[in-house]
Amino acid sequence: MQTVIEFLPWIVFGLVYKFGGGLYPATAALMVAMALLLVYDWLREKKIPQMHLILAVLVWVFGTATLVLHDVRFLQWKASVFYWIAGLAFAGSAFIGKQSLLERLLASGLPEGAAIPRSSWRTSSLLMGGFYVALGVVNIWVALNRSEADWVLFKVWIAPPIAIVFTLAVVLWTLRGLLAKESPS
Repeated sequence: MQTVIEFLPWIVFGLVYKFGGGLYPATAALMVAMALLLVYDWLREKKIPQMHLILAVLVWVFGTATLVLHDVRFLQWKASVFYWIAGLAFAGSAFIGKQSLLERLLASGLPEGAAIPRSSWRTSSLLMGGFYVALGVVNIWVALNRSEADWVLFKVWIAPPIAIVFTLAVVLWTLRGLLAKESPS
């Protein structure tokens, strides 16, 4: 359910784009939806996740530039900038600090006493980092080589499911040792 809520601003963007008159109204709707996501986070947890805040700031800055300058490229580049920040954070955390970003995100949900080798966390973080850097490159390629409508289709309806499936695959791969130990023989 949380994943749907996190992608809801982009779903709003896609729906407003399709039914509400194009990119500029959709960009304004996205900016409002990001504000509502932060309000939801605050009401639910009394804190705002750092990634939601970074994404919201990027949406507001690049969205404002898109609206003021009437240039879709700002919003298109925002997606890649976010993917590249996430990719660098995942990959960089494999080499910096005691825990990788992926380990920090997932370790609290593991059963007590469960141990995953540091090498698995590192490999998984590097995979996630590479994936998000590549997704940013693909986003720019689609933005530069396809129509605006194709980019919206990619950004709203193709990239998120691919990211969810890839992330799930990496998480399952990372937890493979634990899952094997917990299943009955």
